[in-house]
This record gives sequence, C-alpha cells and structure tokens, in this order.
Amino acid sequence: MKFTKSTIIAAATLTALAFAGCTKKPAEKTAEVTAETTEKTTAEKTYKIGIAKIVQHVALDSVEKGVMDELNEKGIKATFDLQNANGDPNTAAQIAIKYRDENVDVAVGIATPVAIALANTLDEIPVVFGTITDPLGAGLVSTLEHGEKNVTGMSDAIPTEQHIALFKEIAGIKTLGYIYTTGEANSVSSLELVKKGCQEAGLELVTQAITNSSEVKQACDAIVSRVDGLYLTTDNTVFSALSSVKQVFGEAKKPIFSGDVTGAQDGGCVIASGFNYYKAGRATGEIVYRILNGEKPSDIPVRFMTEPSDSDLLFDLDSAKNCGITIPEEYLSKANMIFENGKLTTK
Repeated sequence: MKFTKSTIIAAATLTALAFAGCTKKPAEKTAEVTAETTEKTTAEKTYKIGIAKIVQHVALDSVEKGVMDELNEKGIKATFDLQNANGDPNTAAQIAIKYRDENVDVAVGIATPVAIALANTLDEIPVVFGTITDPLGAGLVSTLEHGEKNVTGMSDAIPTEQHIALFKEIAGIKTLGYIYTTGEANSVSSLELVKKGCQEAGLELVTQAITNSSEVKQACDAIVSRVDGLYLTTDNTVFSALSSVKQVFGEAKKPIFSGDVTGAQDGGCVIASGFNYYKAGRATGEIVYRILNGEKPSDIPVRFMTEPSDSDLLFDLDSAKNCGITIPEEYLSKANMIFENGKLTTK
C-alpha cells in the first residue's frame, strides 16, 4: 500500500489519541517528572561550553557576550572556553580539534569559517552556529526547517535590497562600492544580493575583493574615487578593519551604509541598519540552553532575527553633514539611534 503524507499524519494522530485515552494521567505525570528531573540536572551540572569566533571586532564580541549572559541568567553553571581564530581558517580548524579533544558539551561557532570548521570536525558534539548569513550555502544545514544531525543555529541575514534602495533615496548615489572577502562564504553570498539590489535600484556596482584584513585600507583607497558611496554587509574581515574604512571614506566625504549597527555606534557611517548583535547572541544562547536541556540539534529550526525589536536604525548626522547629505525627518523619526556632535543618543 502506498502511504501518503496525510495518511501517515492521520494514523499517527489516531494512535496518539488512542494512547492518550488509555494512559492519560500516568503519561502526564511521567512527562512532568521527566521535565523537572532534566531541569534539576541541568541546573546542578557544570558544563564546558566552547565559543569560537573568526576574528575580534565589536559585533562578534557582542554575540559572544550575549551567549554567555543568556546561559548565566538561565542558571546554567558553565566554564566558557573562548577562542579567536584571528581571521585564519587553519586556526579555526585547530580550535575545532581542541574542542573535540576536550569533549566540550556544546561548541558555538561565531561566523561562517569557524562554524564550518566545527561542523566538519565534531561528529558527536552539538554545534551551534551564530550569525551565519547563508547557512544553506555554507553547507551547515540542508534546510532551514530544522538542524542537520548535530548542527543548528541562527542566521544574520539582512535585507540587503531594501538597504540599497534606502541608501539611494537618502544619499542620491549613482554608483555603489562593495568590498568583500573571497574566503568568507557569507560575503560571497551577500555579493549576489548586492548585485540584485543594485540592479533593482538602477545603480552601477563597483566591487573590490580582499583576502585578509591587512588589505582593507588598500581596497578602500582603490575604490573610493570610483563610487558615490560604500555599502557594508556583515563581512567580518572588513569589519575588523572598520576604522580604516571610515577614515578613507570620511576624508573623501563619501557616505557609508553599514548593515551592522554595532560597529557604527561611535560614528563614521551615515546610515546603519541591522539587527542587534547582542540580542543575536542571546538568541544563540537560547538554542544552546535548549540543547543542554535535552533537545536534539536536528529538531531545532534555524533561527532568524525577524522581530522589529531585534533591529536597530542609526543615522550619523555628523557624517551626513560631512558628506553634504540631509536626512529626511520621516526617517529620523524612525531611528532608535542618532549620532550627533560626537555623541550617540538612543531613543
């Protein structure tokens, strides 16, 4: 007999109802006791959590802190093994081996190269990825509906096309610059979205590829005279040298739109829009907590930051003035962060 999906669901439902009718009270009591026991065990045990990031910069540091704060506030006793790959995939692979040999309870990979290294090395240990732009393209999962074997996590995908349209409207740009790291799968995936956004907005796109953070300033120098403004996605290598980007474009009086608000809070980017990386860390920590309480990574869907409260919008009026741009009041009223006279104000 051929079983359809609806047949299987119906049969499973009837079986469950029948079982519930026969053993309702004992089942409820057993489930309640099991849940209480699991929570008690989780609270009493001291776990070892590995948290590795590809490079140190304010956004990834915020994710790291968010993970730890979430677990601490939920009463998890843990020692955290914090590692930084310094932008080197080979170092990320060594960190993964270290976590495997130490048999950590959960390994958290912040940014794509580290998450890939953990997923490729750790077969039995749960891996939770944090802030991965394209987990499908990176091969971490085969669907966003649930995790893959021992791997799940959260994505930092941003609305690139809407960002570019807003940049054009406010800054009046005709050519857009984009600097990306060829070795970061998330940046390569973002490039396709940037291309699409420029096509829809009728903008000319000028790109500059880099391989490491030491090339960022050189890339800025090479591209700044050829574009009207620069768009930054969540490229970790570029953001690790963000001060150089701000310097070059600030001196040229050309605007920057950042897809990461965290790195724009000290000024230098006319517009910044994106989700809050600390909150992203808290969301990642929530996934770790669920795993420590017995859920399988393969049963947990990939998490996205989709709530309005998850995102921030920042305008830097000092940088806007430097570039000769006036931010319309209709947009200023929507921003929850304003940088003016060298000071950040949060609404």
